[in-house]
Formats: sequence, C-alpha cells, structure tokens
Amino acid sequence: MKKILFTHSYFLRFDPKQWATGQPYAPLGTLYAAALLRENNYQVSLFDTMFAHQPEEVIPQLEKSCPDFFVIYDDGFNYLTKMCLTNMREAAFKMIQFAKEKGCTVIVSSSDSTDRFEMYLEKGADFILIGEAEMTLLELVNAITKNETDFFKIEGLAFKQDGAVVKTVRRNVLKELDSLPLPAWDVIDIEPYRNMWLKQHGYFSMNMGTTRGCPFKCNWCAKPIYGNRYNTRSPENVIAELMMLKENYHFDHIWFCDDIFGLKPGWVNTFANLVEINGLRFKFKMQGRVDLLLQENNIKDLARAGCDNIWMGAESGSQKILDAMEKGTAVEQIYEATRLLKKTGIKPSFFIQFGYLGETRADIEKTIAMINELLPHEIGISVSYPLPGTGFYEKVKDQLKEKTNWTDSDELALMFSNTYKPAFYKQLHSYVHKTYRKHIAFENLKQLFLHPFASNARTIKKALSALYYIPASFLEKQKLRQIEKTGA
Repeated sequence: MKKILFTHSYFLRFDPKQWATGQPYAPLGTLYAAALLRENNYQVSLFDTMFAHQPEEVIPQLEKSCPDFFVIYDDGFNYLTKMCLTNMREAAFKMIQFAKEKGCTVIVSSSDSTDRFEMYLEKGADFILIGEAEMTLLELVNAITKNETDFFKIEGLAFKQDGAVVKTVRRNVLKELDSLPLPAWDVIDIEPYRNMWLKQHGYFSMNMGTTRGCPFKCNWCAKPIYGNRYNTRSPENVIAELMMLKENYHFDHIWFCDDIFGLKPGWVNTFANLVEINGLRFKFKMQGRVDLLLQENNIKDLARAGCDNIWMGAESGSQKILDAMEKGTAVEQIYEATRLLKKTGIKPSFFIQFGYLGETRADIEKTIAMINELLPHEIGISVSYPLPGTGFYEKVKDQLKEKTNWTDSDELALMFSNTYKPAFYKQLHSYVHKTYRKHIAFENLKQLFLHPFASNARTIKKALSALYYIPASFLEKQKLRQIEKTGA
C-alpha cells in the first residue's frame, strides 16, 4: 500500500492578524482529498501546518512516515488561501525542497500553484494539479503506482516534459458532490483548534462546505479552483456530516465556508426542516448575497436552522462602485437585507472593499455613512487586491511589478495607481474601524437611556467605550486628512 503524506501551506503563525483573531479552521479541502485517496486504498497521514512554527517541522514527519507521495493540498474553501500570501508560498517552496530531498514524488494543489504552476515546478514540485483536484490527484497517483509515464491523458495537470513545462486540458468540476466521502476528520488533531477557540471565544467552531463554486461574475473575485460553476451537496448529506461531527467532536458552532450558502431554490427550507427533525442544536455563520437573502423565506428559514451571523459582500455604499465591480447588487438591497436580518435576530456582518478603480472621496464617504447608519455586527475591511484570472487583474496587471501579492492578510497594500496613495488606504482602514466603534458606542448609550432596566454589563461596557472612541476616531480622521492633503 503506497503512502501519502498530506499537508497544506497555511501557517497561522505567519499571519499575525489571524493568529491574534484566534479563529483557526481545519484545512477542509485537504481532508476531502485525504478521504478520497484513503477510500481508494492509499495509506494517508497529515502534517498540519496550522499551528506549526516553521516549515522545517515537516522533516521529522517525512522521516517517520517515509511517504511515496508528498502532497501539498491547500484548502480551497478558505478565503485566506485564495489570497496567495507570499509568507505561505515561501513555506510551500521549503516543504517541496525537504520532500524532494527525502525522495518523495511531490504534488501541489492550491490557488497560488494553479495561477503560477511554472514557479512551483521550478522550485522542485513534480506535478501541479490545476483547478478542482481530487480526481486529478487520484488518477495521477494511480498512474504513477502502475509505473505509467504518459500523463497527458490526465486532465488538470501541469508538469515538466523534457525540460519544458506542459499543461493538460482543464478538468471539469465535480457535479455530484455527494459522491465524495466525508472529509477525513480523524487524521487531524482537533484539540489545538478546540483549545484556541475556547480560550479566545468561549465556544468551539468547526467548518463545513455545502457547495462549490459561484455563478456570479464580480470582476475582482478570483475562482482558480472551482470556477463559475455552482454545485451543491444534498441537505441530507450535509445533515449526516453535522450529526457525525456533533457526536465525535461536540462542536458548538459551524462556519459554512461556501462562497454562497443555499443558492439552490428550496435548499435552505429543506435544510432547516432536517435540522429540526433531527434535533440538532447549534449556531452557524455563513456568507450570503444581499439579493439572494431577500428571496423566498430564506432569512426566516436560516434563523430557524440556527443561523447566527451572515457575512454579506456589501463591498461599497456607492452604486457606481458596485456597478463597476459588476457585483449585480444594489445599495438599497444592502439596507433592506440588514434590517430584515436584525429584525429576525440574525447578526449582519459586512465585507467592505476600498480602493476599487475610479473610487472617489464621495464614494468612500457613502460607504462610511452606510456602515455607521446600519451598524453591522462586524466589518471586514480590505483594499482592492488584483488576483490572476479576474477582469480587475487584467485592467491593472501592467502596473504590478515585483510585488503582486501581500505578505500576510493585514498588509493592505494597494499595488496599483488609484485616487489616493497606499498610505491613505491604510489609514482609512484604521479610521473607519474607529468611527464605526464610536457609532456602536452611541447606539448602546441610546439603549442605556431608553431602557435602563433592560441593560446588561455588555451594553454598559460598549456605551462607556465612547470615552475612548470619540477622541480616537477624531485623531484618526485628522491623520487621514493630513495624508490626503500631503499626498503621502
């Protein structure tokens, strides 16, 4: 029985912002691949980089397991891996080197290697899996195990032939997701995940994927793995995994990491019914589009199923910018969805993007006003980040010189010319957070005065935070004006 050592290239410690946030999620894509290969009679093991200090830690694992294949299989469900951070890329290169020194056949699957397969092959990888990769990986290791040498018949592959880099035709994505085995959760040590969650947040969250892909065409959104096709697991299949995870790992909360949760008509309603029938009790967060949330009875069904928090790709409070992004949503829908979610008891959270092409100060002010009026539960602010394969990237690629990726998720470097210099957007990030927190404090002060006997310690604490955020937001605004004035 051939042995495969799986790993991935996301090192949580290399991303200081995410390490401080303390919300680690297991490499779901890696676990899917390991489950499929194990089902096909390969001996699989995992070196989990999530809590590792350095890539050199893989060496003892290589020496212990002596694998035939070393597979770096990144989690395509995690938006952080889609960002292709250079810290993680360099770690992957080192692990490739270590595995080659131990005589392994090295195979890589990730968003970054799909976009830059030549680079990974130059660093010593034997094969790069392009796009959705489980079936490509299975066919490849089967062929190598049988001592076959004609790899051109395998779809979704890049490799070197006679010194030249070649790529086979792209593989179509899987349509029947229920045909895949459930992720190999047993190969990972879940306790460090549980411990960090409990220490930082007081509950334990796990991740699940119910769909793959996204049919919408936002022109800045990279989709190197699953593309524009949208396929879904059945509600029954999802419930089966939830019940298994509940029994074996006793989670409190689930992060449904789909690009879009419950797009298929009727799916959310059936899912909510099954959650109730099976007596499942848990909270979950998900990502959703504002226009889809307003369809059918989606919001009510999501609340019935246990939805606690929905991250919406609000992006901007300017319709001009949403249209330029080809987002396909309206600012009015952001307002309506946010109010309906709050009314139903679900927390609305916003992804916000500053710095898109053509964005003016007036557009920025509209976005800030929207945030401060709607007061979402959380906000995640980024600046426009061009990734290969997007229309946005094509517009700015000539400006991307040596730097084409961030080092970590908090770098927020604007890598192309825009209305303002990069320092402005970095300061804007700080200012928007401070003024948002100030308005949260004002809202809690209001509730304290209107309903003094219904207030709790949390309300009082947030109300008192105004003492910090009023001067802090003022100072951040002054810094922003100074940067804008000097053009630094």
